[in-house]
This record gives sequence, C-alpha cells and structure tokens, in this order.
Amino acid sequence: MLSALAFFFLLTAYYIIRPVRDQLSGAVGSIALPLFYAATFSVMLLLTPLFGWLAARFPRRKLLGWSYSFFIVCLFVFVPAFVAQDRIGARTLGVVFFVWVSVFNLFVVSLFWSFMADIFGSAAARRVFPLIALGGMAGAVFGPLVTSLLVNLIGVASLLVVSASMLGASLALLLKLSTRQERMPGSSGREAIGGSLWAGIRELWSRPFLRYMAILMLFGDGIGTLAYALVADYAKLHLAGSAARTAFYGHIDLAVNTLGALLQLTLTRWLMVRHGAGWGLVLPAIVNTLLLIAAIVFAAEHMMEFGFSLSLRLPEAVASVVGRPALVLDFSVPMLAVMLVVTRGFAYGMTKPATDALYTRVPRETRYKGKNFIETAVWRFGDFVVTVGVSGLGMLGVGVAGMAAIGATISGAAIWFARRAGLSSDLSPEQPSAEAAASTRS
Repeated sequence: MLSALAFFFLLTAYYIIRPVRDQLSGAVGSIALPLFYAATFSVMLLLTPLFGWLAARFPRRKLLGWSYSFFIVCLFVFVPAFVAQDRIGARTLGVVFFVWVSVFNLFVVSLFWSFMADIFGSAAARRVFPLIALGGMAGAVFGPLVTSLLVNLIGVASLLVVSASMLGASLALLLKLSTRQERMPGSSGREAIGGSLWAGIRELWSRPFLRYMAILMLFGDGIGTLAYALVADYAKLHLAGSAARTAFYGHIDLAVNTLGALLQLTLTRWLMVRHGAGWGLVLPAIVNTLLLIAAIVFAAEHMMEFGFSLSLRLPEAVASVVGRPALVLDFSVPMLAVMLVVTRGFAYGMTKPATDALYTRVPRETRYKGKNFIETAVWRFGDFVVTVGVSGLGMLGVGVAGMAAIGATISGAAIWFARRAGLSSDLSPEQPSAEAAASTRS
C-alpha cells in the first residue's frame, strides 16, 4: 500500500508537468522533435556514468534522497523561467524543459522500480507490481485532471510548485519504505551496490536479457513516437496559447492512463500470476502488430492516393468544443488517437509491470545500473532515431501505409524478442506463486 501510494504521488508529479512540456513541443511542432530528442539522448549519455558512480558508492537510502531532492529543487528553479516564457521563447525554453522533464521522468521512475525490484521477490512481484502500477495509474489520471482544473486558475508556472510538493510526498514514503525494509533480516538496503560506474553500459553487451530488453525498448518506441510527432503538428496549427495546448495534452494523458488502469485491474495481474511475467511483454507486441495492420488497411481504403499527408480530422463533437474545424492535418485524428492511446495504455498498463517483475530475477547491480541505462539512454536514442526516420521517410515520399507496414514488421519481430526475454537463460529461476500453484493443482 505504501509503495502504491508513493507511486501515486510520483506519477501525479510527473503528469502535472508533462502537459506543460508537451505544450512547448506543440508550440514549435514536430520539426523540432529530433532536436529535443537528440539533446535528451546526449544528456542521458552524460548522466549514465554519474548515476553509476552514485549507485556504486552510496546506499539505497541516500541514492533515493539525493536524486529526488535534486529534481524537487529544479522544479522551483523553473518557476521564474515560465513566468518569463514569452520573453525567453517557446523554442529555447522548450528544448531545456523538454530535456529536463524527460530526464526527470526516466530517472525517477526507473529508480522507483529498481527499488521495488530490490524489496520484492519474483513471486511477490508478479502479484503486487500490477497493483503498485495501478497506484501510479491513479496518479497518472489525477495529474492531468489537476493540470486541466488549475492551469487556467493559477497559470503554468505555479503548476511546477504543485508538482514539487507531490514529488516530495513520494520521496518521504520511499524513505519510510527503505527504512522499514532495512530492518528486515538479510536486507542489503544499507549496503552500496558497488561495482563499476560503467556497469550499465557494459552489461548491455554481456547479458542476453538486457540485450532483449534494449531491442524491445527500441521496437516499442516507434509507433508511439510517430503518433506523438503528428499530434505535435496538430497542436501547433490548431491550438493557440499554452493553456489550451496544456489542457489538450492533459486529455490525451487521461485517456491513456484510464486504459492502463483498466488493464491493471483486469488482465495484467491475472496474466502475470497464471502465465508468468514474460507474457506481459508478448501480448502488447501482438496488439501493436494488429493495430498497425489495421492502420495499413485504413490507409489503403481512405487515403493511399494522398500518401503520408492526408486529412487529420477531429471528431465533430470535439471540434465543436475546441472551436476548430474538424479537418486539421494530413491524417485522421480518430485513427491517430487509437494508436496513441492503445499503444501507450498497454505499455504502461501491462509492459511496464511485467518488465519490472522480470528485473527481480537479475543481480542488484544489473537491477539498478543496467535497467537504468536501457530505460534512459537507450529509450531516448530510440526517440531520436524514430523522429529522424519519420522525417526522412516522409521526404522520400513514403506514405502512411508504407510506414505502418514497416512498423507492423518491426512489431512482429518484437513478439519473438519478447518471448525470448521472458525465457532468457541469465534470469534466475522464477519463484512459483501460490495462485499459479493452486491453478496447476486444480
């Protein structure tokens, strides 16, 4: 319960400022996304050895406290920058804040789940991680609601203070959990992880499990980043003002996280307990493949002759609410929305808890350093490659159907890699859960 509550506050903090970040990318459009992602990837490469050094030399409690406190202080530092956003410029502030929020999200969330994998065993993780993730999903739904309700009342800058208070509450709970766990017999929480500051990068080449996870990270990133780029173009052209763009992205996050919460309440926990965490990676890859095949059919029937740039259309009801024409860009917003919501919903509602449950079966150094490297630097490298690739394919005249076909092929390959990751030879044996054992006996 404490873990779920801590994750609730953590993701509330993130999802309050995520629409703030996205409205800046919406202000400049998708043309700036390769720059944003390249800058983020560069920063990640610089921070990875620093995090490895901290993890090698300091116990878990200090690692948590210093890391989270750093981001809390940064939130307060950004307040005057947003007060002066019009003078600084959306592009300049956007690059800095986009990079910082991306680093914030990846490091604090990755560190949270590394800590969870440190205090729960394999069987317990399959049982409780979907429930802990559900607490995070509640925060991911609550955060956009807070943003949508408060942005017009207190302004964008003041939202950063609200986010900082939520992150502080999460840190307090995590420190309490760490103290409680350190009192248990056999706990390693008081010990520094040790090892090399470069261990995260080195283990990527030496551990088959980490290689599979890195490949899956790159494969799974493509379709979501493509949809994000198209939505950024829509926001730039048809939503005037930072408050309107912030509210728009808040609504998208609300739909994504509602789906993720529904999955965690229904399918995810049952699948992981009865059939193992590996299947929590396989099923989302199958869904992505089917979704991309549907996109190919949709493109072929409705807009193949117009290539990549056809009509981006809002539902009439939404168009009437926002006061914009239904026809907005060169793709269909309903199809785009389905792609964005379903892929992100499955990623957060199933893939993430399954992935973190598998990390309970690797050594502590891998759990912190290798996992952190994949979920920070590798992830942002994928973002950069995808955005550059989409721009290049568009310049070569590749249409929606062609891009969807490429994506479907990659997603099909991801199904095989997902299955291999769950069966990787370097994972420790999976502990049988009581529910799975009872099901086998019956």
